Amino acid sequence: MNIASLTQNNQARISLSGRFDFNSHREFMPACEGPLTEPSVVEVVVDIAEVEAIDSSALGMLLVLRHLGSAANKRIIIESCATAVNAVLRSANFQKLFTMR
Repeated sequence: MNIASLTQNNQARISLSGRFDFNSHREFMPACEGPLTEPSVVEVVVDIAEVEAIDSSALGMLLVLRHLGSAANKRIIIESCATAVNAVLRSANFQKLFTMR
């Protein structure tokens, strides 16, 4: 998986590509730490438009991010879901836990 991070104004964008799975943990969680601790950031957007596949451990990482974001008073948004990835997220009822666009 590849990760790109950009902070602009009050928004941090974490863009992912490739497979988002168990092996992504060492890259994904550190990429989230900066935006979660940055006082000016109020919204963290996880852009998964280029994610080809997602597994249950990735869902767990997103839930951890939601928990940490809530504790840091940050809004977490999942954006640009591909059809197959969107189906997995919806089957796990993530639309009830996250803003998805």
